[in-house]
Amino acid sequence: MSEAKRLAGEKAIEFVEDGMIVGVGTGSTVAYFIDALAPLRHRIEGAVSSSEQSTARLKQHGIPVLDLNATGPLALYVDGADECDPGKHLIKGGGAALTREKIIAEASERFVCIVDAAKQVPVLGRFPLPIEVIPMARSLVARAVLEQTGGQPVWREGVSTDNGNWVLDIHGLEITDPVALEARLNQIPGVVAVGLFARRPADVVIVGGDPIQVL
Repeated sequence: MSEAKRLAGEKAIEFVEDGMIVGVGTGSTVAYFIDALAPLRHRIEGAVSSSEQSTARLKQHGIPVLDLNATGPLALYVDGADECDPGKHLIKGGGAALTREKIIAEASERFVCIVDAAKQVPVLGRFPLPIEVIPMARSLVARAVLEQTGGQPVWREGVSTDNGNWVLDIHGLEITDPVALEARLNQIPGVVAVGLFARRPADVVIVGGDPIQVL
């Protein structure tokens, strides 16, 4: 599994061009991408990071970490996923960085998603859907999600996002229309971000393995 992640992360380097500011996601597969990016650090302007974890790894490699407010739109964003369907719609947020990941994906012209084959599914929902919520709205959002979807909300106790919020994981969903579900859940007061990347899906999916697939 780790070998497939490494292959996917290293393959994504092919999308990095000289002078770029690269959007960088979070997670174990992205860690391989950051390591592969290190030898190119003098050829890029820097990176915009989606989490404190990735920021620390980038800085360890001497890669400048920049503020998205200062950089403006990005040409490239590279990130992993917890699930990916045939339409390149994703579930993300297993690492609780979904809000910042969504912001950087939205700011980027090209979103390259790096996964291993186990993350490919015909229909999203086997992996619990994360939702970042304002702490005081946890119970309100959980009740609304249960009523609207029938999914079972579970509070990820002991976890706070880099934004100081909490995460609900919604179990038991079969997401046949991810764009519509994302829009509906975003309307619940107290929801900060939904871990569905459907309205803005990946542009390219790299599946690590032998052979590597680029979809």
